[in-house]
Amino acid sequence: MSRGKDGPEDVDATFAEIVADLRAGGFGLPEEDTADAAGTAGAESRKTPERPAEPPAVETPPEPGWRSGGTSWDTTMFSDDPADDDEHYVPPEPPPLPRPKMGAFLILLLFLAGLFLLILPGAIGVGPTVATPLGILALATSIALLLLRVRQGPPPGADPSNGAQV
Repeated sequence: MSRGKDGPEDVDATFAEIVADLRAGGFGLPEEDTADAAGTAGAESRKTPERPAEPPAVETPPEPGWRSGGTSWDTTMFSDDPADDDEHYVPPEPPPLPRPKMGAFLILLLFLAGLFLLILPGAIGVGPTVATPLGILALATSIALLLLRVRQGPPPGADPSNGAQV
């Protein structure tokens, strides 16, 4: 079989070959309808293929439950009965927030002063030529101090050789 640029040159022969391969695999029409399937017979000799008898219905065993646990998916996921929860996790109380220290108040004060100098320099009687560099300096200092306060490394008491811990 030679193939042209866009496909096989003899489409009918190629189709007949495909049908024969499918029939050999157990698929397809009865043997007398081969010519009809290939499209070589006339319209008057075409028959409608008979449907093979439907296979008997296969009885499926009853579903044992969600992953063999004995209950269905909906019951497992949407049950509101707390008596069914054998293993209910109750998280411990979170630790209290740490109290802010004097350094945090200094950083906040510098940040607000920098914003105030940039937004409203005339409110305190300073010209914009002096207030703008002072405001930028105050903002940059507050951001630098804030970044210096970020803790580096593992928390105290953690063993770095253990990897990730939950």
